Amino acid sequence: MQFSQTIKPISYLKTKTADVINSVNENRQPIIITQNGEAKAIIQDMKSYESLRNSLSLLKMIIQSENDIQKGDVIPQDKMFENLEKKLFG
Repeated sequence: MQFSQTIKPISYLKTKTADVINSVNENRQPIIITQNGEAKAIIQDMKSYESLRNSLSLLKMIIQSENDIQKGDVIPQDKMFENLEKKLFG
Protein backbone atom coordinates (compact mmCIF):
# COMPACT_ATOMS: atom_id res chain seq x y z
CA MET A 1 0.00 0.00 0.00
CA GLN A 2 1.36 3.39 -0.93
CA PHE A 3 0.52 5.80 1.86
CA SER A 4 1.36 8.83 -0.27
CA GLN A 5 -1.73 8.10 -2.36
CA THR A 6 -3.96 7.34 0.60
CA ILE A 7 -3.22 10.37 2.77
CA LYS A 8 -5.48 13.33 2.11
CA PRO A 9 -6.09 16.60 3.96
CA ILE A 10 -9.50 17.25 5.45
CA SER A 11 -10.11 19.95 2.81
CA TYR A 12 -9.90 17.22 0.14
CA LEU A 13 -12.55 15.21 2.01
CA LYS A 14 -14.79 18.27 2.25
CA THR A 15 -14.68 18.92 -1.49
CA LYS A 16 -14.52 15.35 -2.82
CA THR A 17 -16.49 13.25 -0.35
CA ALA A 18 -18.22 11.15 -3.02
CA ASP A 19 -14.87 10.50 -4.75
CA VAL A 20 -13.31 9.40 -1.47
CA ILE A 21 -16.15 6.99 -0.74
CA ASN A 22 -16.03 5.58 -4.26
CA SER A 23 -12.26 5.16 -4.00
CA VAL A 24 -12.30 3.22 -0.72
CA ASN A 25 -15.08 0.96 -1.99
CA GLU A 26 -13.38 0.25 -5.32
CA ASN A 27 -9.79 -0.11 -4.09
CA ARG A 28 -10.46 -1.46 -0.60
CA GLN A 29 -7.65 0.75 0.66
CA PRO A 30 -8.33 3.07 3.56
CA ILE A 31 -7.73 6.78 3.20
CA ILE A 32 -6.02 8.63 6.02
CA ILE A 33 -7.43 12.09 6.65
CA THR A 34 -5.12 14.72 8.08
CA GLN A 35 -5.87 17.96 9.88
CA ASN A 36 -3.13 20.52 10.38
CA GLY A 37 -0.63 17.96 9.08
CA GLU A 38 -1.55 15.26 11.61
CA ALA A 39 -3.42 12.03 10.89
CA LYS A 40 -6.84 12.35 12.51
CA ALA A 41 -9.16 9.79 10.89
CA ILE A 42 -9.31 6.82 8.56
CA ILE A 43 -12.03 6.21 6.01
CA GLN A 44 -12.50 2.54 5.19
CA ASP A 45 -14.97 0.48 3.15
CA MET A 46 -17.59 -1.43 5.09
CA LYS A 47 -16.51 -4.96 4.11
CA SER A 48 -12.93 -4.32 5.21
CA TYR A 49 -14.17 -2.76 8.46
CA GLU A 50 -16.43 -5.75 9.18
CA SER A 51 -13.56 -8.13 8.42
CA LEU A 52 -11.29 -6.21 10.78
CA ARG A 53 -13.91 -6.25 13.55
CA ASN A 54 -14.44 -10.00 13.10
CA SER A 55 -10.68 -10.60 13.25
CA LEU A 56 -10.40 -8.56 16.45
CA SER A 57 -13.30 -10.47 18.01
CA LEU A 58 -11.62 -13.76 17.17
CA LEU A 59 -8.33 -12.58 18.67
CA LYS A 60 -10.15 -11.52 21.86
CA MET A 61 -11.70 -14.99 22.14
CA ILE A 62 -8.29 -16.62 21.67
CA ILE A 63 -6.76 -14.42 24.38
CA GLN A 64 -9.65 -15.19 26.73
CA SER A 65 -9.20 -18.91 26.04
CA GLU A 66 -5.46 -18.72 26.72
CA ASN A 67 -6.15 -16.89 29.99
CA ASP A 68 -8.67 -19.59 30.99
CA ILE A 69 -6.10 -22.28 30.24
CA GLN A 70 -3.43 -20.52 32.33
CA LYS A 71 -5.88 -20.21 35.25
CA GLY A 72 -6.86 -23.86 34.90
CA ASP A 73 -10.46 -22.82 34.23
CA VAL A 74 -11.10 -25.63 31.74
CA ILE A 75 -13.09 -28.85 31.52
CA PRO A 76 -12.17 -32.07 29.70
CA GLN A 77 -13.39 -32.33 26.11
CA ASP A 78 -15.63 -35.36 26.72
CA LYS A 79 -17.33 -33.56 29.63
CA MET A 80 -17.89 -30.47 27.47
CA PHE A 81 -19.56 -32.52 24.72
CA GLU A 82 -21.64 -34.36 27.31
CA ASN A 83 -22.88 -31.04 28.71
CA LEU A 84 -23.56 -29.74 25.20
CA GLU A 85 -25.59 -32.83 24.28
CA LYS A 86 -27.66 -32.44 27.45
CA LYS A 87 -28.44 -28.82 26.55
CA LEU A 88 -29.28 -29.63 22.94
CA PHE A 89 -31.19 -32.86 23.34
CA GLY A 90 -32.45 -32.64 26.89
